[in-house]
Amino acid sequence: MSDYGNTPPPPPPPPMPYGAPGAVTPPPANYLVWAILSTVLCCLPLGIPSIVFSTQVNSKWAVGDVAGAQEASAKARQFAIWAGVAGVILWVLWGILIAVGVANINWNTGTNTSGF
Repeated sequence: MSDYGNTPPPPPPPPMPYGAPGAVTPPPANYLVWAILSTVLCCLPLGIPSIVFSTQVNSKWAVGDVAGAQEASAKARQFAIWAGVAGVILWVLWGILIAVGVANINWNTGTNTSGF
């Protein structure tokens, strides 16, 4: 028998795009700029984890780990805020120490009032 006149089966449908089907949502914010600024300007020990978590957001999103990306985003934001608050507190304390030191100087002799 011959296959002449028979129509071939239709081609398979194209593959689905990577990720979940449906509406495409943007990835969560990674807060990388805030993490870097809080590390450089405020508090290094809390800024480093903020940078680590903020760099994990996009990579977790790319492999489809939506919950992990959202969790890393929340942790990056949390550490950046903590670093900023700690930095402000440390700068205020530093300013108070400088003000107390300047107020303790005897301007006539150039020594402090305690005699040392």
